[in-house]
Amino acid sequence: MVEALAVASGKGGVGKTTSTLALGMALADDHDVTVVDADTGMANLCFHTGLADADTTLQDLLLADADAAVEDAVYERFGLSLVPCGTSLAAFRDADPTRLREVVAELATDTDVLLFDSAAALGSQSAVLPLVLADRTVVVLQPTIPSLSDGLKVQEYARSYGTETAGVLFNRVQDDEAIDRVAAQAEQYFGGPTLATVPESDAARAARRAGEPLLAYAPESAAAAAYRRAADRLNLQDGDGGAVAERFRSAVIPEPP
Repeated sequence: MVEALAVASGKGGVGKTTSTLALGMALADDHDVTVVDADTGMANLCFHTGLADADTTLQDLLLADADAAVEDAVYERFGLSLVPCGTSLAAFRDADPTRLREVVAELATDTDVLLFDSAAALGSQSAVLPLVLADRTVVVLQPTIPSLSDGLKVQEYARSYGTETAGVLFNRVQDDEAIDRVAAQAEQYFGGPTLATVPESDAARAARRAGEPLLAYAPESAAAAAYRRAADRLNLQDGDGGAVAERFRSAVIPEPP
């Protein structure tokens, strides 16, 4: 089986990378999981996983004159296969985002779950391509009107390319009573269920500083338990690796909204 999930949000600062890695580690209990930092403009998965000095990253694979193999950019850490992205502005400018199709096509032949840590905005081709490539999207939100509004824009754009919503994940929640009301209302507008509400967590901040995913740094924390519940509710779909890879290679090149 293989399914590609884009973890996305309409704004930065909601904990999207933390959520991507936490979902990945929870799913890795039963599946082979590959996490790709597809936020090529504002990559930071490398800082969450101790890979800031990685020799080869996704950026190298997206250059027109790339001579690195996809396997060179895959690192085994924390029970996951990780594909970090570099942070060079010059390399970002020179990168061809459409090459992501071939990269993930190759990755799809050797994993069960692909998780794309996607960009927080919809302003460029590189930002929106992961939403087009994914089978479904996990929308990470905070319980605020601006966050909900931006998340709906992400969902609308993804659906315009046939990518449905796997569910909504409320992160950094501080008011349990308020979130219950917001989550109930959100399910009227978003295409999937509320996967979990993740509490604001000192452990998550400490994990980022330590360069480790939350589930590795504080596996017994309340936030880690919430992410495990979210992973359990995803109901992964069973796709043929070869067919998924071919779909990636032939995917339409999107225009930014």
